[in-house]
Amino acid sequence: MLTRIGSRGLGDSRSPNSATVLELLFDIVYVFALARLAGRVADDLTIVRHTLLSEAGQTVLFFTAMWMIWSLNALLASTYDPRRPDLQAVLLATMFGTLVLAVSLPQAFGQRGVVFACTYVVIQVGRPLFLSFALRGHPVHAFALRVLTWHLVTSVLWISGGISGGLGRGIFWTIALAIEMIGAATTYPLPRMGGRQLNSMGVTVSEEHLAERYNQFFMIALAEVVLEAGAAVSFPGFSTDGTIVLVASFVAVVSFWRIYFYHVRSGHASTPSGEGVQLSPWASYSLLLIVGGIICTAVGFGQVIEDPHPPIDWALVVIIFGGPVLFLIGRSSLERASRTTPRCRVLYVGAVTLALAAVPMVFLPPVAVAAVAAVILAGIAVFDQRAHKRGSETNPTL
Repeated sequence: MLTRIGSRGLGDSRSPNSATVLELLFDIVYVFALARLAGRVADDLTIVRHTLLSEAGQTVLFFTAMWMIWSLNALLASTYDPRRPDLQAVLLATMFGTLVLAVSLPQAFGQRGVVFACTYVVIQVGRPLFLSFALRGHPVHAFALRVLTWHLVTSVLWISGGISGGLGRGIFWTIALAIEMIGAATTYPLPRMGGRQLNSMGVTVSEEHLAERYNQFFMIALAEVVLEAGAAVSFPGFSTDGTIVLVASFVAVVSFWRIYFYHVRSGHASTPSGEGVQLSPWASYSLLLIVGGIICTAVGFGQVIEDPHPPIDWALVVIIFGGPVLFLIGRSSLERASRTTPRCRVLYVGAVTLALAAVPMVFLPPVAVAAVAAVILAGIAVFDQRAHKRGSETNPTL
């Protein structure tokens, strides 16, 4: 079978409906990367307020850049057969490069800026460069060249930012990342090469495979809530305030899980294997909001456990309540809307409820704020379950 897989051209290969073990191995690096990003968010809450926006902006930039790498790799493995030796080599090389990026994160705006920029460029240019050679003679070859051209343009900005440092680094990198996101959203159009979609070139993206990859990455992000809260309670040990927030974090984890897997925007419910899921064209950006919201929630609960004494900082309130709001907005737009089934609006109502409830939270103790956020999130999960009238199937298999 391996011989048969390797003998076909890359353009003729098809992705299996289920993710491969190498893709799960790839996600191990992101366990470390998400922990690094969570650490940056926690550090942002402890800095002087006049530098908060710039530091938070850097964190968002890093998070989005790391997400671009994961998202494009998930799309690659959902389009072509990731069991092929050449694609496995690409995934492993990207995995190592992502590890270097994660290690460079703390000093990416300092001494490691050039390392971060060069590594990012190698990953983002190397992938379409490989496809340009591997897909020669195939109709999708033009698309690979379009992607390569866009990333070659942004590579100049990434390297320039790494060399310049200071404010210039942030400006160059922000522009480069914005260009990449626009390119991904518009399928990398070029003047004389057009902007044809992949499906118009005879290339099929396995939605089942891609949805399963999204589900798996969601579970990895969800573990951050457990890690942050558990680590904060482990030292100095159990206390009344710490135990309350630990319970609240557990309630939040269960609520996130329930809403993600059982919410129905329209049509059928999703399952962990991706069966029945119809991803929206903006699903990648939706998952960006989902994972970002979970990381914010994890950091917020962890910070409350470490310092449960009032008064609470307004920035911490924004993190604790803003995280679930981002999650709900992302989840509500993850699936494609149906023209025949009314759109469920429970999550939109829940997001507005959380936003309104956050306003008076600055007058409450931090522990109470975390508890209220968890209770509201659990209430949203309950109302969402009742709105869809779930049957007996509450724990589908992979």
